[in-house]
Amino acid sequence: MKSSLLLITALCLSNVWALSAHQVFATNEGSQDISVIDGASDEVIATLKDVGKPRGLTLCKNDKRLYVTNQKDAQLLVIDTTSQKVTQRIGLGESPEAVYCSPDAKWVAVSNEGSNSVSFISTTELKEVFSIPVKGKNPEHSVFSPDGRLMLVSAEEADQVDVLDVVKRQQIGSIQVGERPRGIAFTPDGKRAFVAVETASLLVVIDMTQLKVVEKIQVGQRTNGLLMHPSGKVVFVTNGGDGTVSVVDVQSLKVLAQVPVGQRPWNMSINADASKLYVAAGRSHAVAVVDAVNYKLLKTIAVGRLPWGTAAN
Repeated sequence: MKSSLLLITALCLSNVWALSAHQVFATNEGSQDISVIDGASDEVIATLKDVGKPRGLTLCKNDKRLYVTNQKDAQLLVIDTTSQKVTQRIGLGESPEAVYCSPDAKWVAVSNEGSNSVSFISTTELKEVFSIPVKGKNPEHSVFSPDGRLMLVSAEEADQVDVLDVVKRQQIGSIQVGERPRGIAFTPDGKRAFVAVETASLLVVIDMTQLKVVEKIQVGQRTNGLLMHPSGKVVFVTNGGDGTVSVVDVQSLKVLAQVPVGQRPWNMSINADASKLYVAAGRSHAVAVVDAVNYKLLKTIAVGRLPWGTAAN
């Protein structure tokens, strides 16, 4: 009997581990909570409270912590993904939004809209080490290049993306892209970057060796969120006006598919094996699960109010 009980206990613990091993997190700024989704069943398994007004979020490689911006209290929340508890609150600039990890996972960068700056937090010291002021007003996304040396920063109340030298810790230029730039994504080799320009409904391509725009195409209405597939072959684009995700071939710049995902799709993430895309559909109060191989909607998951984005492991 004792051995049977031990076996049952082991199996139960194994199942709990399996649930927590592949998680998807969605920040709901309207209901001021975070939905935890089991990546296997695509069901909400927990809701995290006492997180202020959560917005940007990221998971760094080989790091069990989730980093989330709390806009209301100007904080970066550090959340243990195993215990699902906030373990630390780090002060930031005014109205922090998107957060990104450096490729080597040593830094977390946060765009501070009200302060017009980017904060750099050490993932070992868990404190802000330096910040870089930017020229663009109301910065939203601050994305590292694949080698971690440069950063592109988009500002909602600007018509350019600012270029930061992370090593020198200063802005070194700006690239005109059009009014209200939003999401940014790099190709894995770092030679090109894509920028979503919402007001003009454009997907803009930047040559990173020359730091200049080389292509502009339309893929949908009010383009905003971007995510590069790990293969570098396609880039996913959310279209807030159409309620769709466009799948764009990186080389030909042709739209391969348009996937309906719900109202005001915004920021998204892809799971570890790159099979599923998780899209925050803000005004649908849901996360849409998209087949990242066959480009079709798999499921819609009800979460909290006005989800901002997702992070998957």
